[in-house]
Amino acid sequence: MKKIITYGTFDLIHNGHINILRRAKELGDHLTVAISSDEFNAIKNKKAFHSYENRKIILEAIRYVDAVIPEHEWEQKIDDVKKHEIDIFVMGDDWEGKFDFLEDYCEVIYLPRTVGISTTQIKTELGKANNG
Repeated sequence: MKKIITYGTFDLIHNGHINILRRAKELGDHLTVAISSDEFNAIKNKKAFHSYENRKIILEAIRYVDAVIPEHEWEQKIDDVKKHEIDIFVMGDDWEGKFDFLEDYCEVIYLPRTVGISTTQIKTELGKANNG
């Protein structure tokens, strides 16, 4: 069985999220998604609309996702890859090169992002709609 892992906040799920999850799952048999805990988001100065628990529930309902785990710190990736016996680490290509250090433990693949959509864009557009 080939195991895949990806990381992210996965807040305000949109077609870009679904595309990366689908393409990640196509690379193997089991997809684990590590999502930023609320505490880790605070460290990163990020604020998710949905709590960790709600984001976890949403991701678990997506057919491409086999398991959801929390991300508590940047440094846990090597341990996650070892613990979950991961074969392929997948991230969006805006992170190109940032996780090459994992190549000692698994294959690293950067997938192209879906053009024209992002959680930041959605939040910006919602802000404009609410202020307009």
